[in-house]
Amino acid sequence: MILLNSIFYALFIVAIGYYFITNLQWYSYKLNRVLFHHTKTWWHFVYFLVPFALYAFVDGMVNYGFVVVIAYLALLFQWYRGLDKPLVFTGRVKRFYATLILFALFIAVVFKHFAVVLPLFLAYFVSMLIEKMLFNGFKVKAQKKIEAMEDLIVVGITASYGKTSIKNYIEHLLKAKYKTYATPRSVNTLGGIMKDINDDLPNDTEVYVVEMGARGEGDIGEISTFVNPHYVVVGKIGPAHIEYFKTMENIRNTKMEILKTERLKEAWVHESARVKPESNVHTFGTKENLDIRTKEAAPEYIVEDVQATLDSTSFTLNGVKYSASILGAFNAMNLAAAVLVAKELGLSDEQIQEGLSTLKAVDHRLQRIDAGGKVILDDSFNGNIDGMIASFDLATTYEGRKVVITPGLVEVDDDLNVQVAQRANEVFDVVVVTGDLNYAIFKEYVDPDKLVKLVSKSEMEAMLVEQTRPGDLILFANDAPSFV
Repeated sequence: MILLNSIFYALFIVAIGYYFITNLQWYSYKLNRVLFHHTKTWWHFVYFLVPFALYAFVDGMVNYGFVVVIAYLALLFQWYRGLDKPLVFTGRVKRFYATLILFALFIAVVFKHFAVVLPLFLAYFVSMLIEKMLFNGFKVKAQKKIEAMEDLIVVGITASYGKTSIKNYIEHLLKAKYKTYATPRSVNTLGGIMKDINDDLPNDTEVYVVEMGARGEGDIGEISTFVNPHYVVVGKIGPAHIEYFKTMENIRNTKMEILKTERLKEAWVHESARVKPESNVHTFGTKENLDIRTKEAAPEYIVEDVQATLDSTSFTLNGVKYSASILGAFNAMNLAAAVLVAKELGLSDEQIQEGLSTLKAVDHRLQRIDAGGKVILDDSFNGNIDGMIASFDLATTYEGRKVVITPGLVEVDDDLNVQVAQRANEVFDVVVVTGDLNYAIFKEYVDPDKLVKLVSKSEMEAMLVEQTRPGDLILFANDAPSFV
C-alpha cells in the first residue's frame, strides 16, 4: 500500500504542478497575475484547491488518496484537451519540474510526509531565483553584443494598439536602403528582446526595429534604457490592459518611458499621448479631434483623406498621398508612422510608395483570405476597441451576408464591450460569441435570432458549416485563448 500511494503521490504532484506552471506561463510567470487577474478563477478551485483538499483529507484519513489522484488525472486530462495554448516545455519549465521533484522527494523521505503545496511553492521561488541569475547573465551578454555593433541604428516602437504592425511596416520600408531586422512576432518584453539579440540579431544589421510592450509601470523604461533607441514611435494609446494600469494617465506615462534613451534623435508621438512637441519630439494625428480651442495643439503631421476598402487603404500625409494593400482605416495611422521614420532615414517618396505597394498584411491582423466562395477577414490578433470597430466598419462595405466570430474584448471595462456588442448587432447578420467572458453583454445587446454561442473552439468547424454559406463575409475579430 505504501508503494502504491508513493506512485500516485508522484503522479499527483506532477499533475497539479502541470496546472500550476501552465497558468504561470500564460501570465508571464507572475504569481500575482495568476491569483488576482485570471479571468477564470474558478479553475483554481476545480483544478487545484478542491483536488488538493480532497487528496489531503482522503489520504490522511483512510489512506486511499490514490482514488482522488485517478479522478484528478481524468479531470485534468479533459481540461488539457480543451486548451488551445498548452504548456511549452521550455528550459524554465524543465528547471521548475526538476526542483519540484527534488523537494517532493526530500520532504517525503526525510519527514515521511506526502506534501503538495510546500514543494510547489519552494520550487516556484527557487526556480525564480535561478531564472533571475540566468537573466542577469543573458542581459550582460546581450548588452555587450549590441554595444559592439557601433553603427547599429535602433528604432523603438510602442503603443496600446498596432505596435506590431508599425514595427513590421517600418522594417519592410527600410529594406529599400538598409539591412534591417525586427523583433519577431509579438516579442516585446525585456527577456524576449534579450534572447532575440543573443540568438538571432545578425551582426551585420544596420537598423534594428524593437517592439516594446508593458503590463506595468517601468516595463518600457527598462527596455528603452537597455536598447537606447535613436528613433522612437509612440502609436495610438488607449485602455488596453487597463486592469493592470488602473488609469489612462498611468498608461500614457508608461508608454512615454520609451523616451528614456541616451541617444534619442527623433521621436514621433501619436496625439493620444497628449504631449507637447519639442525640437526632436513630434506629434502626428488627425484633424478630426480638433476644435477651435485646441487648434494651437494641432499635430505637426496630419493624416487625412483616409479611404479604406476590402482591397486597400489610402491616406494623405502632409500633402502626399500613399496607398497600401493593407485593410482597416486605423492602419492609415500605423502606415503614416512608418512613412515618417522612413523619410527621416533618407527614403524618397518613390521608394516609400514602392515599399508600400509590396507590403503584406501582418498575419491575423485584418488579413483577407478568399476560400470556398467566402471572404474571410482574419483579425484574430487584434484585440483593441479602435481596431475592432474599424473592422466592423470595413465589413459594412461588403454587400453580402456578414458573420462575426469574437470573444469580445479582454482586460477592458465592460462599457467597451457594450460598444462592440451594439455595433456588431448593427452590422452583422450572425454574431458568434466564443467563450463565457463577455457572452452576457452580447446576450443583452444583440438580437436573439442573430446570436450564437460557441462554448469550445473544438466546435468551430461544425458551427461554420451550420452558420455560414458561400457568399458570406466572415470576420474573426480577436481570438482570446481558452484560459480567457
